[in-house]
Amino acid sequence: MNTDQNGFIGFIGLGVMGEPMCHNLHKKSGQTVTAYDIDQAPLDRAQAAGIVVAGSPAEIARSCATIFISMPSGVQLQQICQDLLPHMESGQTIVDTTTAPVALTKELAAQFQDKGIDYADAPIARTRQAARDGTLAVMVGASAAVFARIEPLIACYANDITLCGEVGSGQVVKILNNMIVAETVNAVAEALTIGRRAGLDGALLLETLAKGSADSFVLRNHGLKAMLPGVFPLRAFSVNYMLKDMRYAIELAEETDVEIMGAKTTNEVLQAAAKGPLAEAYWPALLAVIDPTLEPQTPDGD
Repeated sequence: MNTDQNGFIGFIGLGVMGEPMCHNLHKKSGQTVTAYDIDQAPLDRAQAAGIVVAGSPAEIARSCATIFISMPSGVQLQQICQDLLPHMESGQTIVDTTTAPVALTKELAAQFQDKGIDYADAPIARTRQAARDGTLAVMVGASAAVFARIEPLIACYANDITLCGEVGSGQVVKILNNMIVAETVNAVAEALTIGRRAGLDGALLLETLAKGSADSFVLRNHGLKAMLPGVFPLRAFSVNYMLKDMRYAIELAEETDVEIMGAKTTNEVLQAAAKGPLAEAYWPALLAVIDPTLEPQTPDGD
């Protein structure tokens, strides 16, 4: 590895979650952070905060020892990795925070490892506010040695960090996390709609459920904060994003020969939501599929 890269961090993908993660690395790591995105607006904000701005992924590949990637899906991740790989050399490290298919993750890791480049999958969980606050949860797939090296950097934007196993293990946990959350949101949507039509006040219903065994983070966060008022901001984790993650869950279930009927039902609800005007709204908007009388609000999430 070029010794000039020591102490330099690259961050590619300043989206809804990536932008605050990058800023937290800049504030807390004590290292120089260089950022790249196809959108100029977050790069302008990064530069104003003192973050170095790169003109291409290749520039980051040549100048940074550790490169974080935050992409919307495996499709963009694969393209970025193809852009990076020819310009990287032994001793560098990729930390992928994208939620991506397990098989793709292992394939990409093998390509980098053939050049002596370490690769860790480190997808994130929790909300955009948690990304801003530096309190994300991160599930990591990596060797113990790589994990020991990258954990202090991940701690700049996360306060719950778990080594789940070798490369690909972080993706398995994250995909299953989102599968459980999606199915639970669907259940809350059904309960809220039934309760309202049975004559109950929605707030009373959800608040009472939160006091019993039906309580969950989903009920208190997605249910009370978004579904109850019917407010689903744009520029948040969208219906299309969750639909992508559910596809990964179904693919993983097929690979492991497990029939997941509940997940497939929830996937059908998400597919219906994605065909309407709420495709880019905060994904608990699937409530509008279950309750067509809902008049959802979609404020700009900025």
